[in-house]
Amino acid sequence: MARIFITGSSDGLGKMAAALLLGEGHQVVLHARNEQRAEIARKANPSAETVLIADLSSLTQTVGLAEQVNRLGQFDAIIHNAAVGYREPNRITTVDGLSHVLAINSLAPYLLTALIHKPSRLIYVSSGLHRDGDSSLRDLNWEKRPWNGFQAYADSKLQNVLLALAVARLWPDVFSNALEPGWVATKMGGAYAPDSLQQAPLTQVWLASATDPQVLTSGGYYYHQKPQAVYPDARNVTIQQRYLTQCKEFTGVELPA
Repeated sequence: MARIFITGSSDGLGKMAAALLLGEGHQVVLHARNEQRAEIARKANPSAETVLIADLSSLTQTVGLAEQVNRLGQFDAIIHNAAVGYREPNRITTVDGLSHVLAINSLAPYLLTALIHKPSRLIYVSSGLHRDGDSSLRDLNWEKRPWNGFQAYADSKLQNVLLALAVARLWPDVFSNALEPGWVATKMGGAYAPDSLQQAPLTQVWLASATDPQVLTSGGYYYHQKPQAVYPDARNVTIQQRYLTQCKEFTGVELPA
């Protein structure tokens, strides 16, 4: 059985994935942004090992979360699930002066990847909207562009794929993959989302715990457990490196080679 850490697992797909993994007998550590949501996570999945608390909009708290995870010891897999949506009409600024979408959706998984002891598997929850992302990587923090929540979200989901594929290339000892769960009726997706909510957490569970030969590979992108094409620029090594450089500039932390 595997030991798995899931960010953003107090509700939505993170909570659902945790329940499935616990049901299969795996050891799962949950994450919530505050104590109130941590209590919700505990009640939803009472057999989880523990719940770690950190607000991923804060770089300091995200670094602290990595430290909490490392104190717990080694993990077999980490599912980078936490994210915010795109319905806010204005740019929300974090304590670090960052766009909250950039901080939570993009920089948090980068920091956690860089700082947590390498697991065997890394899974990044992206979106089909990554194909609408801007691969120029200009103005990631939305300081010059007029705010567009949809575009900021699409950009962040492309950045998740860039990170997953860069890690797959740079860390040959880790299986690093990304996925899209589909547009489903979670709090983020909205009540009228058309895809299957039951199927939405299955791919991340499969990537984190299965032993199929297809899972024991790296650099893939999946939808409902089947390989899918990514936006071609996501596989461009120059763009990947440019993104990693910008993440280092924002966070002060370099992804280990």
